[in-house]
Formats: sequence, structure tokens, C-alpha cells
Amino acid sequence: MQRKRLMFICTGNTCRSQMAEGFARHEAGDRFEVFSCGVMASRVHSGAIEAMAQIGIDISGHTSKQIDPDLLKTMDVIVTVCDNAREHCPVVPPTIQTHHWSIEDPLYAYGTPYQHQVFERVRDDIGQRVRALLAALKEKTP
Repeated sequence: MQRKRLMFICTGNTCRSQMAEGFARHEAGDRFEVFSCGVMASRVHSGAIEAMAQIGIDISGHTSKQIDPDLLKTMDVIVTVCDNAREHCPVVPPTIQTHHWSIEDPLYAYGTPYQHQVFERVRDDIGQRVRALLAALKEKTP
């Protein structure tokens, strides 16, 4: 059986899409082939790496990638995790299931006294959404 392909997209592939990819890989096991990318490539932020490590998910080996339109067309499911990505994502074929999550950008809190709480809150939000998505996709899979 061929695995479904799932992609998470945000602005810089720095935090939110990286955390979503980490959760999906951890939660889905071998049911999905999981990817993430950004409208532009940047770097995986240390705050995202730390927040995920706190719950035992290692994304330290992830790299930031820009959207590859050819790879995008091979997906079964695409999730934009911020409004900017939704606005700038290339048009995808109607056969691809798409979802949009408007998730707070934890980078706005970086360097503040409450940055850790914001990264953790965003991480937990993403984790709940990923688990719900994977459960919904499992119900739709024959």
C-alpha cells in the first residue's frame, strides 16, 4: 500500500510547519510520508527545536526548504499553517485535499521574557491540530 503524502507550509519553514512535520512523523508512524516547506527558506529556529525536544520529539535534523511546485503537486494533503503561506502558496490541483490553520507565529515573542511559554503554547496547539487531522484522515482511508 502506498503511503499518503502530507505537507505543511508556512512562511519561512522555521517554526510552525517544522513542528507540524515533527508531530506528524511522530504520530503517524509509517502511515504518511510527511514534508514541510515555506514560502521562502530560512532556518529551523532553536525555539521550535527546544519546544519539541521538551516533549521528546527531535526536529534538530530538519532543514528549512522553499516550496517545490513539482513536489507540491504530488501531495495528497496540504496544510498551510499561517495566513501568509495561504496567500502565497501556489495553486494546487483540486485533487489535493487542503486545510488552513491560522496559527500564531511564535517568532514574535522571541527575545522576550515569555518566549518559552509562547513556543510551548504554539507547539501544543499544533500538536492538537495534527492529531485531529491524522484521526480524520484515518477515518477517510479505506
